[in-house]
Amino acid sequence: MNDQARETALRDAALAALRRGDIRVALAALDEMTDPPAMLLAQAHNRNGDLDGEAAALRRILDGDMRNLPALLAMGQNALRRGDERGSISWYRAALAQAAATGAPPQIQPLLQQAQTSIAQSSQKFEYHLTNAIRDLPPLPRIAQATDLLLGKTSLHLQQPSMFYFPGLPQRAFYERPEFDWVAPIEAMTDAIVAELVAVRTQEAEFAPYVQTSIDRPAPNNPLRDDPSWGAFYFWQNGAPVADNSARCPAVMAALAHAPMPRITGRSPNALWSLLKPCTHIQPHHGLLNTRLICHLPLLVPDDCALRVGAETRAWRKGEMLLFDDSIEHEAWNRSGETRIILLFEVWRPEIGMEEREALASLFQAIDAFGPAQIDNGA
Repeated sequence: MNDQARETALRDAALAALRRGDIRVALAALDEMTDPPAMLLAQAHNRNGDLDGEAAALRRILDGDMRNLPALLAMGQNALRRGDERGSISWYRAALAQAAATGAPPQIQPLLQQAQTSIAQSSQKFEYHLTNAIRDLPPLPRIAQATDLLLGKTSLHLQQPSMFYFPGLPQRAFYERPEFDWVAPIEAMTDAIVAELVAVRTQEAEFAPYVQTSIDRPAPNNPLRDDPSWGAFYFWQNGAPVADNSARCPAVMAALAHAPMPRITGRSPNALWSLLKPCTHIQPHHGLLNTRLICHLPLLVPDDCALRVGAETRAWRKGEMLLFDDSIEHEAWNRSGETRIILLFEVWRPEIGMEEREALASLFQAIDAFGPAQIDNGA
């Protein structure tokens, strides 16, 4: 019998022994082989209760093919039998990711379902353990956020501006009102601004759509395109005051004078009343830049209206400004039966000093000199 025939005979003998449950004979046959099949060897060690031997055989497979799906699943089972639940989760997640990327044959599906169940059970046990272990810690917001991310209760949302990214800025969804001394004077003018809003709406119940099709640009991929359900009444638009609107609303213009709005020819500032009709949803999206904060001064705010930025959702309250980084994924909705209207404007991020603001303004003007600025259409 030649070497190849001998190896085949030993392999078949080992396989037959495994099938009839004779593990000792199977291991003996595999031990006689020059190069025993690693998965068959792993199965024999598994049936014999030798977790170390099984893991060694599986590592042989993964050393040659780190994406081998059966070996990844078997390593997850091996870790679980050892009591290494965190290790099993790692192996099972790798297996599920591989199956999602390349697909899996039908015979593997029960093992994938078992992996999903095991991950869910281990995750629940880990959450129970961790919650009890840290229950005496003080209620620190960043610790709570980090824990929620670790447990998969929230997703990580980072700045992803669609046009321009400025490095080195903190990843903060919302900023707080007391951080800015110019907020209170604007909030103090809320009633005067609302009075102007009511007067304008007696003459103009409809505002122009916030998202509009431009004849010289591709149509924005936004379900509210050319829809006045999300309306805009501008006071500043692309760096220029809207004369008629600003003349009708001196309180608005006086309030905006307090804010450190960017002054960039052809681009900024932008300031407007933003109207959201009943049952309207602004879909999740990212803004153009991360060099600014968007400010909302709520004016007419029914119940069941909210803004989500990243993992945090806040409701608007009349006269209490919301400040947020719109380069982080955000969405807004009005699920009420009444119209919501806010004063919306942009300001420089506080982390950007005067020298960099001036340089950024020059940079944006140089960009726009090549062609008109990209339209900020909420897409």
